[in-house]
Amino acid sequence: MKQFLFFVQKEFYHVWRDKRTMLILFGMPIMQILIFGFALTNEVKNARIAVLDLAKDNASRGIIEQLSASRYFDIGQYLTAAEEIEKAFQSGTVKMAVVFPSGFENHLLHGNQATVQLIADATDPNVATTLANYATGIIMDYQSGRRGAQPAPLSIKTEIRMLYNPQLKGSYSFVPGVMAMVLMLVCAMMTSISIVREKEMGTMEVILVSPIIPIRVVIAKMVPYFLLSAVNIGSILLLSVFVLDVPIQGNLGLLVSECLLFTVTVLSLGLLISSVADSQQVAMLVSLMGLFLPTVMLSGFMFPVENMPTALQVLSNLVPAKWFYYIIRNVMIKGLTFDYVWRETLVLAGMTLFFMVVSVRKFKTRLE
Repeated sequence: MKQFLFFVQKEFYHVWRDKRTMLILFGMPIMQILIFGFALTNEVKNARIAVLDLAKDNASRGIIEQLSASRYFDIGQYLTAAEEIEKAFQSGTVKMAVVFPSGFENHLLHGNQATVQLIADATDPNVATTLANYATGIIMDYQSGRRGAQPAPLSIKTEIRMLYNPQLKGSYSFVPGVMAMVLMLVCAMMTSISIVREKEMGTMEVILVSPIIPIRVVIAKMVPYFLLSAVNIGSILLLSVFVLDVPIQGNLGLLVSECLLFTVTVLSLGLLISSVADSQQVAMLVSLMGLFLPTVMLSGFMFPVENMPTALQVLSNLVPAKWFYYIIRNVMIKGLTFDYVWRETLVLAGMTLFFMVVSVRKFKTRLE
């Protein structure tokens, strides 16, 4: 029995000394429960909306106040003309616009009926439907409150318009997200084991004694996977258009260029992981577990980033897939030009440069 307890104690000491094991045992569950607990929700909160109030009467102001007081909406813009609605959606700052026609209260009091138009960004059909339902419910509550003060029953109808995806096809939402997830996982996973595999196979000595400089070694590791990823991009786009019926509304050249840029970003990240990892198992664990959860949970693909706490919203800015998903959704689904995605493109380019520089610096020219 003493021998058994001794071996248990010895094994405990081994686990305690291994910082990576301790991180997996205690850090990973804490990170997962926090991310899943705050991000895993279908409820939409604090969605930024725009208001076009052509009536400017008591009834329209009353509904606007109730929308603003709700935890579901945050009024980000007050528009002055119908032409500004499209620009608001193109800028990506709002998810829905509420339009009150001229004479709204007059129609409600004298005709006992008025109409409010709800225009939602349906590139994410689930969010668009949820926001329209929330707004309709708030308007119905206002209608119920006004009925008690009027001799005749009042009726406020909501006219719902889904922009960019009127048929509410789910493929319009998950195709950009799947593109980001596939490229992120495949590219990062394959390149993350490229350098560390040379170390384990014993061929790194041959590379180190050759006259080639580290940056060329890093780029040489990247080129084959870049070409293979380009084939993946082509197949994904062809399947999206001809099988899933997701049209490419924007410029095809811009779309492909952004996909290739994201591929280089992810390949650079994989090479960085490979440069610092000690074994292929560690590299695979980091590339799969360390990148899969942030890509799925924090990119905005499955769950709106606006629903998350401020800390997770800030953390999501470090996930390359978030910026790529935003670019693909705007170019492919909305048909926007480079003028609307240059900031996100600049972020991906900056990440690529950072990952490449760190990968070269971490590349060890001597084996320990």
